[in-house]
Amino acid sequence: MSLDFRFRTPLDVLAYELAEEKASALGRMGRALEQALAKLREFDAAQLASGAPASRPQARRVLVREAGHALWMFVVQREACGMRDSRAIMRTYNVPGEVQLCMGPMLATSTRIVT
Repeated sequence: MSLDFRFRTPLDVLAYELAEEKASALGRMGRALEQALAKLREFDAAQLASGAPASRPQARRVLVREAGHALWMFVVQREACGMRDSRAIMRTYNVPGEVQLCMGPMLATSTRIVT
């Protein structure tokens, strides 16, 4: 990365770096969403091919929640970049309605026993 510091104030350089990081994070979040949706689609295709579509509902619920979390992270990052309309994401990434309904932060699961 080559910057011409003669015409930039330190604040301009910082603003550039922040914009660069926002764009990088947006790309990471988009790829994470693509991967989560791909896992869900692969799971569904495998279930359909095996002839037992309801054989592992818990595993599928986990994949849907993970995809919903990835969607939420992507939407939040887009909004941080000033892009407020999420309808394009839903169409472009072909996000299933059930994933849209699960969109949000993932709750931590605890294995600790409370007495």
